[in-house]
Amino acid sequence: MKSQHKLNSQEGEQEQHHRVVGEAAQTPLEFATAEELLRHDALHTPVPPAIGQRLRESLGPLPAPRRSWWRRLFGQ
Repeated sequence: MKSQHKLNSQEGEQEQHHRVVGEAAQTPLEFATAEELLRHDALHTPVPPAIGQRLRESLGPLPAPRRSWWRRLFGQ
């Protein structure tokens, strides 16, 4: 009987937690500008690891600029 009572109290705590979290998620947010909305979204949206890795690679050092075809042709 004790284990069943303990299980019921844990379920009750979980339900209460989900209810509180659900109410917070349903509260609408208002933003004065689109920029504020984008900042809020960026802070609360995790970046997938694969995209983060590609972004770090793209922000790496730039390759040396190639000489134009006519400079290579005429040796300048």
